[in-house]
Parts: sequence; C-alpha cells; structure tokens
Amino acid sequence: MGRTKVGIIGANPDQGWAGRAHVPALRALDQYELTAVATSREESARRAAAAFGAEHAFADARSLAEHPDVDLVVVTVRVPKHLELVQAALDAGKHVYCEWPLARTTEEAEVLVEGARAADVHNVIGLQALYSPAIQHARELLAKGALGRITSAAVHSARGKGATGKVPAWAVYTLQSANAAGLLEVHGGHVLSVLDHLLGDIAGLSADLSLPLPDQVVTETGEPVAVDSPDHLVLHAGLASGATLSANIHDGEAADPRVLLEIVGTEGSLAIASTGAEDPRGTQIQMSDLELRVSAEPGRPWEAVQLPPVRPVTQEARNVAAVYADIAEGLRTGEQVAPDFARGLRLHRVLDAIRASAATGTRQVLG
Repeated sequence: MGRTKVGIIGANPDQGWAGRAHVPALRALDQYELTAVATSREESARRAAAAFGAEHAFADARSLAEHPDVDLVVVTVRVPKHLELVQAALDAGKHVYCEWPLARTTEEAEVLVEGARAADVHNVIGLQALYSPAIQHARELLAKGALGRITSAAVHSARGKGATGKVPAWAVYTLQSANAAGLLEVHGGHVLSVLDHLLGDIAGLSADLSLPLPDQVVTETGEPVAVDSPDHLVLHAGLASGATLSANIHDGEAADPRVLLEIVGTEGSLAIASTGAEDPRGTQIQMSDLELRVSAEPGRPWEAVQLPPVRPVTQEARNVAAVYADIAEGLRTGEQVAPDFARGLRLHRVLDAIRASAATGTRQVLG
C-alpha cells in the first residue's frame, strides 16, 4: 500500500501540540505524508501549510475531512470541538486519530464510539503514554509474572501549572470545568490510562478533588481568571485483581515537576520515574523520558533496566510517533492495533466515577 495521506485539524503554525508533536512524528515515519492542514482562519491555515509542508490548507475542517487527498484525519483542537470535528471525519468515511480527551463528556464519547463503529474505520485515541519504552517494558514484566502477585501500586504525578499564580492566555480555557481539559481530564486521564494498561480494571474507588489554587491571572495581561476546574486529585482504589492503588495527582508543584509510579508484588517491585526535561511540560507521563527500575526480590537493591534506544525525534514527538507506527500497522493488516475510541470511553467512565465520589463523599463501584 502507498503512503497514508494525513490531514491535521488544529495545525496552529505558531504554537500547539500539532506542531510540537504530530508534525515531527509524521516526518519521522516513511508510511505517512502530511497533505492537508486546517485552522480556524484562512491566513493561519496557509501559514501552517507552508511551515509544515502540506499541499492543502483549509479554514473549514469538514472540507479537509472530505478531501480525496486525506486518508487519516488527526484532531488536535480544544476538547469542546472534538465531537463536531471527529464526527465530520467519520461522516466522510475517514480514519481518525483524536487527541485525549475523546470528548467533553461520556455521553459525547459514546456518540463517537458508535459513530466509529458505524463508519467501520480505524479510530484511535491519543493515549501516547502507553507507548513509553519504560511503560511497555514494565507491562511485559508484569505479564510474565516477574513481580509475582501484585499487591499494591502508588503514583505521584505533579505539574508546575499554576504554581506562580499565572497562566498563559492559551491555557486559560483549561481552568474551566465545562471545557473538560483540566487536571483531572488531561493530567489525570493520561496517568490513569497507564495504571489501567499495567494493572487492569478499577473495581471501586474513593476520590477527592480540590482547588487550593483558585487565584490565577493571565500571564500576558494580568487579568484575573475565573477558575473552577480542580487542580488536585487524591484517589484510593481497589483493582479487579485484588490489589490496591493510591494516587496523588496535582498542579502547583513549586519544585521540579515529576512522575513516580511504584508497583509492588509478592516477589519484587518496579518503579517508573520521570528523568526531567528542558521544558517542564515534558515531565508529564505522556511525554516524559521515563526510567524503569526493578527490585527482583524482597530486600534486593533497585536496578536500572536498560531500555531500547528512543526514536530520533523531539521528546514530545517520540510516543506520538509510536502511536502512528501502530496505526500504520493496523492499516496494513486491517486490525485495530492502536488504542481505540472504546478504550477512551472506558477511561471517561472512570473519570465520571471520580467526579461522583468527590461530589458525594461515597465510594463508587465500577461495573
């Protein structure tokens, strides 16, 4: 088969995830050709096409999705637009890669899952943390029982966002719950996707969501920001396997942002930790360079695990490139290889349970 022709919706030429991650990832893979970009304005769309080497520029996303030179539509816009734009791609019969979160609500996510099934296309949700070499190797160790029976896991993941009382203008929308792009949905969602990938289903949970950093201003203007999206999550969960899980996921970290996940078994333990980054955003689990350490038996010192060389692309693009590699394999074989919308829907339902527990003060049972 020939190269898959890709159209990116939300290819901002000045800033944004598409330019930092998706474009470098596509350039690193021979299976793809970036043929089209779309933004909300003709001027920026033309500049994006010139900057990223795409032949076609659109100010209308539906026109991009319907164009014959597009096989795969990539949606990298703000979450409130996901439903409309993903549905446009499905209506056009195109394969779709949508960034996480899949939608603003579980109900919207359900619509997209059903739409993807009806369209019978490859549908991929951007849970790129699952492609970190450290996480992939940890999954292999757990699958072969290297740690024995898993008894517990604990994760601490901290971002610096909000620590100074200032947020850049582009990030203001993430501070309003209605936009579903806050700590719980983005930061928490990516961490929870890894926990699910490594440890399996959550059977029940208790959670607390809080907002200890409500006073924020726009960095560029000093204008106060209305904040109602929680910036701290504390979670205690029981897994279907019988293991227990605790999580502390928060913004406002004054020291270095970081991720640390430890999994304990009857015959050993493993730890996954961020190694730091030039850009503090790069310490988030979905884009961080992660190291893996293992203690193969009780009382044995931690040993670093040698991981495969990383792809020769930017840090933010590495895991995304691995997602694209799986999409290419799926398109070649006709099998769904990369995480699909149904996987994203499951994660949305976990977020709903967290919100319900935090709102009611009661433990939630997941079916």
